[in-house]
Amino acid sequence: MKKIAISIGDLNGIGLEIALRAHEEVKTLCNPIYCINETMLQWGAALLGLNVPMDFTTEECGEVFEIMPSTVSAKAGEASFDSFATAVALTKTANADAVVTLPINKEAWNLAGIVYKGHTDALEDMLGCEAIMMLGCDKLFTILFTHHIPLKDVSEQIKTKVLHRFLINTYESLKISHIGVLGLNPHAGDGGVIGGEEVKIAKAINRTNEEINREVFFGPLVPDNAFTDKSRAKCRYFVCMYHDQGLIPLKALYFEESVNITLGLPITRTSPDHGTAFDIAYKGREPSTKSYINAVKEAVKRSEKPMLDF
Repeated sequence: MKKIAISIGDLNGIGLEIALRAHEEVKTLCNPIYCINETMLQWGAALLGLNVPMDFTTEECGEVFEIMPSTVSAKAGEASFDSFATAVALTKTANADAVVTLPINKEAWNLAGIVYKGHTDALEDMLGCEAIMMLGCDKLFTILFTHHIPLKDVSEQIKTKVLHRFLINTYESLKISHIGVLGLNPHAGDGGVIGGEEVKIAKAINRTNEEINREVFFGPLVPDNAFTDKSRAKCRYFVCMYHDQGLIPLKALYFEESVNITLGLPITRTSPDHGTAFDIAYKGREPSTKSYINAVKEAVKRSEKPMLDF
C-alpha cells in the first residue's frame, strides 16, 4: 500500500482527534505516517480520552508545549508548521508517496513568525512551483485563481497574461476537456456596464484555447448562475476568480464530502476542506472524519499517477 505522510495540523484544534478516530479506516487505505512529537501525541490523546493505537506510526518532529484547546497560540502554530514541513520532506525524499495535511490556524502561523499565509504558498516556496488550489468532490470542483488575498486586491490580479498562464497550468494538471471560467462582476460585467475585468478574462480564455488547440475553457460565466443544477449537469470544473466565489457554493452543496487538492506540484498533496473547528475541539463533540477520509482516498489515487519532476 502507499505510504501517506500526515501532518497533524494545529494541536489546539480537531486534527489529532480526527487522526486518532479515523486511524482504523485509514490504515485499510494506506500506510499512514503521522508527523507528530511522541510526547505531544500521548498528551493530546489523554486530553481527548482516547487510546493511541499500537500501529500508529509516527515521524518525530516539533517541540513539547502545553496544549490549550481552542486557543490560538504561537507554539501550536510552530508545531503545526514543523509537522507540515516534515511531511513534505518525507514525500520529497520518496519516504512517503503523498502528503495529507490536517487543518492549521493561519493566525497561529503568523504569531509563530512563519512567513506563509497557508499550506499553498508554503508549498510553492518549498517546491519551487506555481501551486493551484482546487477544492471539491466528484460532483463539483472549484479551482481558485486567487485565494488568500483581500477581496479589494482581486481585481488588480486579473491580468490576461497571468490568467492565461494559470489556465494553461490548470489544463496541464487536469487534462480534462470542459472547464468553466467565472467572471468577476455581477452579470459577468454586462458587456462592460458593471466592470471591465471580463474583457481580460475572455482574452485569456481565447488565448489558452488557441494554444492548446482545443475548446476546453468557456466563459466568462455569470457567477450567480454558474452553480445551478442545470449548469453542473454540463460541467463539474469551474475556475473562480477569488476564494469565496468558489468556496461558498461548494461548501453549501458538499461541505462534508469535499477535499482540498493542490495542483501543479511535483508531489501529491490533499487535505480535508474544513478548519481547526476550535468551537468543538476537546469538548467531547466527535468531529466528522468524512472529508479527511476522502482526502486520504484522493491522495492514494493521485499518488498512483506519474508526477512532475523536481
